[in-house]
Amino acid sequence: MASRRVLRFFLAGLLMAGAVARALPVTDDRGVVVSLAQPPQRIVSLLPSLTETVCALGQCQRLVGVDRYSNYPESVRSLAQVGGGLDPNIEAIAALKPDLVLMATSAPVIERLRSLGIKVMALEPKNHAEVRRALEKIAQLLELPDAPRVWGEIDAGVSAALQSLPRSVAGTRVYFEVNSAPYAAGEASFIGETLKRLGVENIVPAGLGPFPKLNPEFVVRANPDLIMVGDRNFAGLQGRPGWSGIRAIREARVCIFSAEQSDVLVRPGPRMAEGARIMAQCLLGRAT
Repeated sequence: MASRRVLRFFLAGLLMAGAVARALPVTDDRGVVVSLAQPPQRIVSLLPSLTETVCALGQCQRLVGVDRYSNYPESVRSLAQVGGGLDPNIEAIAALKPDLVLMATSAPVIERLRSLGIKVMALEPKNHAEVRRALEKIAQLLELPDAPRVWGEIDAGVSAALQSLPRSVAGTRVYFEVNSAPYAAGEASFIGETLKRLGVENIVPAGLGPFPKLNPEFVVRANPDLIMVGDRNFAGLQGRPGWSGIRAIREARVCIFSAEQSDVLVRPGPRMAEGARIMAQCLLGRAT
């Protein structure tokens, strides 16, 4: 009888050890370790790029709620919307009983969600390396081996966009506006890194940060050859003091992206290769 009890204790110990080993500790972009007993099956995403990352890993079905801006792929549009990344509806999130909430590090409600016992993974990639790391962390939480494949497809797509360009494009001085404040995509951003891989020059240096707010006079002085801007932000751009003299505006070298194209371009996630193709098409159309 004693030997049977010992065997039962031994087997119970093995099961407990297995449960501990199954815990999935992943460190998010705040430096906080997020540990789950098993891969999450009910995920709420409050950042479109993270929504797209989950789906690029083939796991759209695990999403039960998204922010109001998540609109790709088409299937996520039917999910419960729980507000925006900066103003999420806490009660609506809690009602979905998520195993995990994905959100930006800048979101102001992280601690409130955690106080409700809701697991939070905060990721806010701003450059290519951080996009790759976010992809790997989400794949690790979901216990999936697909991160290298997805990243390989992104990287190959950006390289293909470069190969589509003539040598005459090299060195084109580009200003990419992400918001009419104006906020720009600097060299240190994922957009800036894509532009660099396409062989063009960003007028906003890395030292100003990934997405700096600029004095409009800075752009006038820099005098870019080409401007890239979304149609949401284009209105009034030409009427800014001194901007009519900028070469890009004077010579009508301005690419105005649709809302759908802008969504692709400004989201640091799986569609960066598509974003590179859109920028390459702009450069082709404006090549001298």
